Amino acid sequence: MWSTTDIAMMSRAIMLARRGRYTTRPNPNVGCVIIDSHGAIVGEGWHQRAGGPHAEVHAWRMAGDKARGATAYVTLEPCSHYGRTPPCAKGLIEHGLQRVVIAMTDPNPQVAGRGIFMLQDAGIEVVSGLMADEARQLNPGFLSRMERGRPYVTLKLAASLDGKTALANGESKWITGPAARQDVQRLRALNCAVITGIETVLADDPSMNVRYQELGYLQQQLGEDELIQPLRVVLDSACRMPLNARLLQLSGAVLLVSCQPYPAEFCEALPAHVQCVQLPGIDGRVDLAALLQYLGKSCNSVLVEAGATLSGAFVSCGLADQLILYQAPKILGAAGRNLLQLPPYQQLSQIPALQLIEQRKVGVDNRLTLKIGY
Repeated sequence: MWSTTDIAMMSRAIMLARRGRYTTRPNPNVGCVIIDSHGAIVGEGWHQRAGGPHAEVHAWRMAGDKARGATAYVTLEPCSHYGRTPPCAKGLIEHGLQRVVIAMTDPNPQVAGRGIFMLQDAGIEVVSGLMADEARQLNPGFLSRMERGRPYVTLKLAASLDGKTALANGESKWITGPAARQDVQRLRALNCAVITGIETVLADDPSMNVRYQELGYLQQQLGEDELIQPLRVVLDSACRMPLNARLLQLSGAVLLVSCQPYPAEFCEALPAHVQCVQLPGIDGRVDLAALLQYLGKSCNSVLVEAGATLSGAFVSCGLADQLILYQAPKILGAAGRNLLQLPPYQQLSQIPALQLIEQRKVGVDNRLTLKIGY
């Protein structure tokens, strides 16, 4: 069904789409390639920033008059509604495209096949499904938000070879090497939000932001003014957040989540970039499902950087989708602190299923990416 040209052009569109992965949220990453009747590329582009032109717009602007009678390859169904930009399906029609090849339909209820119908209704040949799996991998967070109403959840963990995160006395700086810590900064930059717990704040006083000077090679691709800081979320069920916490002093949005109202005087003393929200609790702790539903209004993907209790709770509740583990070539001993606090499983059939997706060296450490099944 698919020609070698079809596969080559969609592969290029997917490659282009990846260029926007640090700057498009909460929009999806999308790439587009336009070829003429001879198979030559006459236009291409990718969605570069939310609120800016979509991938198709960049491609047809580059193609100009050569777009008429041409074929477009798009990694996601062209939009059919007016948002911050006009519908791309309408633009493809107006620029005289003859054929549009789509990797996957858009699960956004505002689109959901309407873009395809609009193109077909205008007499354009539309085929879809080419490299659909690869296209889905471009946008796990966007798809999760559209299909499940919650963000895609990644747990970031760092441990020794014997599965410990710190010595018994709590000392943990630094288990991993500088290359792994740089990689974590890039991981934060990929996510809409970073979640931690109040115990981590009280113990470590973290900043939780992306430090541009520590992005390493990514600085060559991403200007400091292009960096989108993630929302920093602190689960503070009993309202124990100190006003002098470092993360409150740094610019960038912060969300404090509790199960009870914060005192009025505390809220009045907070900087303008800090917001408080009260969500339902379970046994005195924030209901994680309610939290993800709340964040799903605007966040595609979230990164959990927390201690064993909160990280384990995401797994126990079946709410963690992916685990990224930085494993250091160190042994901390039996008395060290454990990686995750999980229930006392009685049978192997009860434990979460882990699928290794990627394993690579990051400096002296190993980085393992695992999907979590329940």
